[in-house]
Amino acid sequence: MKALLKHVAAVAVLLVTGAGTATAAEGPAWRDCHDGLSCTEIEVPADWDHPAGAATVTVPLLRILARERKLGTLLVNPGGPAQSIPLFAVPGFRDQFTDLAARFDVVVFDPRGLDVTCPGPVPAALAGALTRSAYDAYAAANAKFAADCTAAPGHLGARQVARDMDAIRARLGEPRLNYFGSSYGTVYGQEYAALFGSRVGRMYLDSVLDHTRSDPAAWARTGAVTAERNLFRMARWCAAEPACALHGRDVLAVWDGLATPEVIAWAAARIGDDRSWPALTAGLAAAEAGDTSAMTPRPAPPDTRLARTAFCTDFPAPARFPAAERVEAELRAAAPRLGWAAHPWRVSGQCAGLPRTGLDPPAGLPPMPRVLVANGDDDPLTPAEHGRRVAAQLHGSYLPSAGNHALYLRGNACVRGYVHRWLWDGELPPAGARCGGAG
Repeated sequence: MKALLKHVAAVAVLLVTGAGTATAAEGPAWRDCHDGLSCTEIEVPADWDHPAGAATVTVPLLRILARERKLGTLLVNPGGPAQSIPLFAVPGFRDQFTDLAARFDVVVFDPRGLDVTCPGPVPAALAGALTRSAYDAYAAANAKFAADCTAAPGHLGARQVARDMDAIRARLGEPRLNYFGSSYGTVYGQEYAALFGSRVGRMYLDSVLDHTRSDPAAWARTGAVTAERNLFRMARWCAAEPACALHGRDVLAVWDGLATPEVIAWAAARIGDDRSWPALTAGLAAAEAGDTSAMTPRPAPPDTRLARTAFCTDFPAPARFPAAERVEAELRAAAPRLGWAAHPWRVSGQCAGLPRTGLDPPAGLPPMPRVLVANGDDDPLTPAEHGRRVAAQLHGSYLPSAGNHALYLRGNACVRGYVHRWLWDGELPPAGARCGGAG
């Protein structure tokens, strides 16, 4: 990970002093950033399994100060895996975290390595049914991307990030870690629970991606089925909604007549959000009339980041084409119209060719009842079954909710109320509690 590693004289000193000139007693040296917020970085070992070497990585932090009666620090990762700290320059993004700072110093961290710019772009995602030639070509391109950018992709994994989180806890002077993880941030929360469960104060995991299941097909199946169910839900909505562009039509029949690889890829990226249904059905109606402009990919800067590499470090995926073909066949059998293609970084192909160094998801999670978990019933990205399974392993509290992805950050008032009562007062939802939609 040549672009990621820095050589220093003594890692042990850096672990104590962190960024800037602050001492351990003073904590990190914060500086002003993003119009009223504070930023800093800490240095941690590039490989926590061999921390005595000289190589380190930088972990960026952003702080929103508590407004009143401070309870401590709440560490936050909003998901991705991606950088989120630069997004705090946008008021609409930072507003999602305002309520959390009522009682906590909110400290957001960006996982190690995701600020690295690689020499070349991430290979374009596979589309349509897998073929050996496409799979092999993609694997070769993926391998070149990884070789050109990094020598140790395993250093990006959640196990390393969880140890970074504990270093952040120590640098901030907190005896326990209070944590808010959304989407991919829940992977880091699960790994922290597996390694440091006794150090958890209160934890909230929103839109959980199960980090403990080793079978790729079983891991992806519930998301595929959820996406397929959303297609049927959209058809029912359209039948009842006069404003739907396909109102009065058989939406599934229209879909079946249009379901090329391009249409499937376009729809799969949107079916997880009910708010996209008007645009989805309008695009299908236009495509039926010969206008596919809605499905034409818009020009975008090349993706040169390591997010997909990080994902493939954390989750098992088929290592050879026959295994990938079997996974795709299982997903097609469970969700033949759309769901089989709806999972990000499709399990059947997107990790092909990447080194598997560091792949170490926990086989299970220890009992740690100081956790609240919530997933949206209709979210194919992080399906509800993932959240229920993780909550059961942790012996935590599971809050079922209508809706899709990132319930708290997208403003579900019911979910936000329960989260605040848990984080601020230690009050978990009562037995049988359930939240409705985003209102």
